[in-house]
Amino acid sequence: MIPDAARSLASSLGAWQCRPWWALALVLVALGCHAPRSGSAPAKTVALSPVSAVFRPEALSAIDAAIQQAIASNRCPGGVFWLERNGAVYAKAYGRRAVEPSAEVATADTLYDAASLTKVLATAPAVALLIEQGLVDPEKPLAHYLPSFATHGKEAITVRQILTHTSGLRPGLGGGAWSGSDKALALACDETPTHPPDTKFVYSDINFILLGKLVEKISGQSLDAFCEARLYRPLKMRDTGYRPLTRGMPLARIAPTECRGGDGCFRGEVHDPTARKMGGVAGHAGLFTTAADIARFCRMLDAGGILDGVRVMRPESVARMVSVQTPPNLPKRGLGWDIDSPYAGPRGSRFPVGSFGHSGWTGTSLWQDPGSHTWVIFLSNRNHPTEAGNILALRRQLGTLAAESLVGVEFGGLR
Repeated sequence: MIPDAARSLASSLGAWQCRPWWALALVLVALGCHAPRSGSAPAKTVALSPVSAVFRPEALSAIDAAIQQAIASNRCPGGVFWLERNGAVYAKAYGRRAVEPSAEVATADTLYDAASLTKVLATAPAVALLIEQGLVDPEKPLAHYLPSFATHGKEAITVRQILTHTSGLRPGLGGGAWSGSDKALALACDETPTHPPDTKFVYSDINFILLGKLVEKISGQSLDAFCEARLYRPLKMRDTGYRPLTRGMPLARIAPTECRGGDGCFRGEVHDPTARKMGGVAGHAGLFTTAADIARFCRMLDAGGILDGVRVMRPESVARMVSVQTPPNLPKRGLGWDIDSPYAGPRGSRFPVGSFGHSGWTGTSLWQDPGSHTWVIFLSNRNHPTEAGNILALRRQLGTLAAESLVGVEFGGLR
């Protein structure tokens, strides 16, 4: 029998449902937990055999050391790491989730501002569902669905080119005194391309602002409502969503981001300035989530669109999203997902091309390798209390160490 206390902890991490007993043991070991006391008998540590059967302990120790070093050198205040393979989980919280105005220890259930992980945890799968339903054709011009987009030479830019960042649009809308989601759409539709589509890869928030509005136009729902109904509720991602404070998420569980002097720190309010102007719900940023919830999303992808007996999308929809959809002369991108581009740092130097993932400005990242059924998640608020934090090198290091931790899997070096 598994003790109730252990069962409760695993549930809080989102790792208990349909997990084998040794996955629970692995979570407990990773968190340094012990079995509860019975009378005067000493506490017993959960056996280490599940860890060494799936992950090399020396690589896990190196992961711990890398994150602790990043914290010690002020590259981030703390974070939550999650490594999963074939049902086995190594999950751990490090450092602090807040350092100002007072110190708070990071916990496994801390909610982080996902930043651009919004693109692949919300917008891209939402568009994939509309494609699956036959409501959107990725090879049709975006202007077919959003007629106001057909200006300044953008009439032929397709939904696929928007999804793969090959549309020719600029990276962002820029500053200015504007507000509102409708105004963001008007500004995006008034953009003039800087180059022809499918000729250059330029990572662009404008692309996903447009895609978020596409979801709303076609579905008749707001982007947050659509994602909640079609993704997060079926997947039991209970902590994931936009505008966490309006959904009743405790402020104390949310990691703050940048501090603004006397105005305090952003906490429960999206850090991205464009998403803030749009009211906190946007296709490119705005989502808040936990490592355990992202792990559930990754399990769904790994199983071809199904989790705990609930099908969220078809296997072919998942395959389309995470396979190369860019021309041969350009960096490899899926529908929203990164495969092999200048932003693929979380892949590290071992996971092969064909694995996929994404990262976010605030210090979030995930990478998934379908061949070994492995995913690596790291959530941090590296821009707390200021933008001086930097985890670019750490992301790459964690990806490499995660791949090297896999027992019985040898990838070789890529670069």
